[in-house]
Amino acid sequence: MNPKNTKNITIDYTYNGKSLTFTKPLIMAIVNLTPDSFYDGGKFDTLKDVLHDVAEKLNQGADIIDIGAASSRPNAIQINEEEEWQRLQNNIIAIRKEFPNTFISVDTYSSNIAKKCADNGADIINDISGGNFDANMFTTVANIGIPYILMHIKGTPQTMQQNPIYSNVVEEIKIELEEKITTFKHLNFSKLILDVGFGFGKTTEHNYTLLKQLVEFKNLGFPILAGLSRKSMINKIIGTNPVTALNGTTVLNTIALLNGATILRVHDVTEAKQAINLVEYYKTN
Repeated sequence: MNPKNTKNITIDYTYNGKSLTFTKPLIMAIVNLTPDSFYDGGKFDTLKDVLHDVAEKLNQGADIIDIGAASSRPNAIQINEEEEWQRLQNNIIAIRKEFPNTFISVDTYSSNIAKKCADNGADIINDISGGNFDANMFTTVANIGIPYILMHIKGTPQTMQQNPIYSNVVEEIKIELEEKITTFKHLNFSKLILDVGFGFGKTTEHNYTLLKQLVEFKNLGFPILAGLSRKSMINKIIGTNPVTALNGTTVLNTIALLNGATILRVHDVTEAKQAINLVEYYKTN
């Protein structure tokens, strides 16, 4: 496979008067509001800290800000919707007010939270469960018309790394995503972004097989998000940890871009921006 042939899909998703165009890879910057995220949990003590972090990431070149209030790391403790909304409400309102032209994504698997966030200015719903944890999620986002990140997960955050087994990880995930795409077609909804779910119910070997064959998912006709930032699939290979995994993250982000990724979901915007610029130059020269 020639990476120069993995051209980005020309797709435009319009919502809240803003247009998200996938002619060049985009950067989704992670802003965790959780105290127990695997890398930067508990980083922000005040709303002022959150707004400063958002401003910094936008200045570095982020296209989308992804805020999450419920950790999805392996073995994370599940919180209820009331606590999730308490963490989100003031932050999303303030971010929307301070940065009116910024795309705000909310990382949630609750349809009720998705609706509340959309009502308060969110532009994208990022669901790590791909609709598995809330039967109302698909109809909710379709009725709202808000772009939706459809991720694959095997199990739950509490069980997903307990010996996940596939006969063919690429084909099985493609089939599941295709089935859910069909469900959305019946709902007359097509503002989808696909995420194979690196680390969510996959072994290290599964993750690298998916990374190597990521372009296969682009054939489904939607933008592809790659969430590789500082994950254990890096650390297990080169002996790093979440704090020291930036270089490994950049290497895997580069591979993902060469293999068709349309969005990089990252903690470190500057390095992701550099990777995108270099890969885009490489592809066009």
